[in-house]
Amino acid sequence: MAHLLVVEDDPQLRGALVRALRDKGHAVATAPSGMAGLDAAMTSRPDLVVLDLGLPDVDGTQVLRMLRAVSDVPVIVATARDDEPEMVAVLEDGADDYIVKPFGAAQLDARIKAVLRRLGAGGTEEPLRVAELTVDTASRTVTLGGDRVELTPREFDLLAYLARRPGQVVSRRELLAEVWQQPLGGADKTVDVHLSWLRRKLGETAQHPRYLHTVRTVGVRLTAPEAPRTAPEDARDTP
Repeated sequence: MAHLLVVEDDPQLRGALVRALRDKGHAVATAPSGMAGLDAAMTSRPDLVVLDLGLPDVDGTQVLRMLRAVSDVPVIVATARDDEPEMVAVLEDGADDYIVKPFGAAQLDARIKAVLRRLGAGGTEEPLRVAELTVDTASRTVTLGGDRVELTPREFDLLAYLARRPGQVVSRRELLAEVWQQPLGGADKTVDVHLSWLRRKLGETAQHPRYLHTVRTVGVRLTAPEAPRTAPEDARDTP
């Protein structure tokens, strides 16, 4: 049984969600506004937050940013806003999934289970190591050369997915479906944006990659950096 927090201002929809999710076996708490939801998320420590964007006091995107600043609790955004730029922006801000109203209880329940399963699957997994890069799925931490690398929850999920497949080319479509749980065509920019941020935090660029290598028109591959080339012995001895 998952402990959920539903942040929704519409009392009828809020009540319907509570009944439906409880029927699915979840424990559900609610909040009717953004600040109340933020306070409830910090005090009750839910397993997952279902967050509406159109809230009466603070826009849900701001609530998401504030929540991400202090917590990595999984968040599914549930909203009537269905344009792609809005979707990309919310995912970049740290949402774990995005569902567009109207939706059925079965679909929301499936997405909740998928997010919790994905985030909890690595609890007993050994740390993933690729050269000096270590991804610890149990503590959700990343180190590079012994130094901590601060990642957003989505960046961590993306890196962990690639680290489980070192040397394998993973398509953007697969990343979108498996990491974002969003098998939608035309949203590859979401993946590219997160890869760009990951590269920056790993101290590399698309033009000069070390770990994250783009295979044009195919996908991306995580590999150990190539050893620096040394000059031939006779070249080093030349004055």
